[in-house]
Amino acid sequence: MNQDLITDGFGRRFPYLRLSVTDICNFRCSYCLPDGYKKSGCEPFLSHEEILRMVRAFAGLGVWKIRLTGGEPTVRPDFVDIARSVSEIPGIKKLAFTTNGYRLPERAQEYFNVGLRAINVSIDSLRPDQFRKITGHDRLGEVLEGVQAAFDAGFESVKINTVLLKGLNDDELDRFIDFVADKPLSLRFIELMRTRDNQEYFQTHHLPGEAVTEKLLSRGWHVLPRKEGAGPAVEFEHKNSIGKIGLIAPYSKDFCKTCNRLRVSAKGALHLCLFGEGGYSLRDFLQSDDQTEEFQDKIMQLMNFKRSSHFLHQGDSGTTPHLASIGG
Repeated sequence: MNQDLITDGFGRRFPYLRLSVTDICNFRCSYCLPDGYKKSGCEPFLSHEEILRMVRAFAGLGVWKIRLTGGEPTVRPDFVDIARSVSEIPGIKKLAFTTNGYRLPERAQEYFNVGLRAINVSIDSLRPDQFRKITGHDRLGEVLEGVQAAFDAGFESVKINTVLLKGLNDDELDRFIDFVADKPLSLRFIELMRTRDNQEYFQTHHLPGEAVTEKLLSRGWHVLPRKEGAGPAVEFEHKNSIGKIGLIAPYSKDFCKTCNRLRVSAKGALHLCLFGEGGYSLRDFLQSDDQTEEFQDKIMQLMNFKRSSHFLHQGDSGTTPHLASIGG
C-alpha cells in the first residue's frame, strides 16, 4: 500500500490512531467510572503481537501518530514492551500516551527511554480535596510530581487534560490558567461529553466550552493556528504565559470538520467515531503476518461508513457506555 491513503468521503485524512491497550482503570472518576472498573465479556485484550501487526498495517496506510490509551494504559503489565515495539515501527513519527499519572514520578524516565515522546496527564482539580472527590484517589501531589518528572525525563510534549465540570471545578478556571503561566505545557479543557451511562451526571455537570473561550479572551489570550496532525483542541496563547491553553468542545459548531483520528478498542474494534453505534471487529485480520493487505483493504472499506459529524446535539451519543471503554 502507498502512504497517506486513509481518507473518508468528506475529504478528511487520518494520520492519527488512538489505540486502547486495556479497558481497566484504577481510578474511579465521577464522569467516567464512578463505581470503578467492571469487566465486561470474556474476550481478552489485543495481544502484543496483534497490536504490532495492526500498527504496521496502519503505518502502511500513512498513519504516523499513535496514542496509547485505556482505561489506564500503564496498568497493563506489558505496556512498556508494547510502547518500545511500536516506537520502532517504520513510519511512526510520534508515539504518545494518556495517563492518570499513577506512579508516574518513578516511571516517567522509563517511558521516555522506550520511545514515548508525548504525554497527556489527567488532572481535573488543583485542590487535593476536590481531586479526591472527582477521581476517588488522594493522589494530586503524586500526579503533579509526575508532570515534573515527565519534563525532567525529556518528553517533547507534556499536556494536562482537565474535564470541565460545573459545580466541581468550574471555579478553578483562573487557577488552571495561572498554573501554566510559568510551565512549558499545554492545559486542555475538555467539555464533558454525554455517553450512554452518564445522562443524569451530564445534565448536572455539563459546562459549555464557550465559558472557557470567554474567560480566555477576557484575559487577553489569542487563538493559535492549527498544526498538522494536531488533535481537536483549539489552542490559545498569551504573551505573558509560557504555557498554552487548549479547548476541546465537541458541542461547538463544525467540531467534526477537522477530525483526523481513528480509534481501536482494547479488544480490536475499529470505532469511526467516539459517539458511533459500535465498532467493527478487526481481530480476524490480525492473526498472522501475511494478513496485512487484507487488513488494509478492510480499513479502506470501513471508511465509507464514517459520518460527517456526530449527533450529540440531537441527544444521540451512540452506544459508547463510558469513555474508558474505547480510550476516550
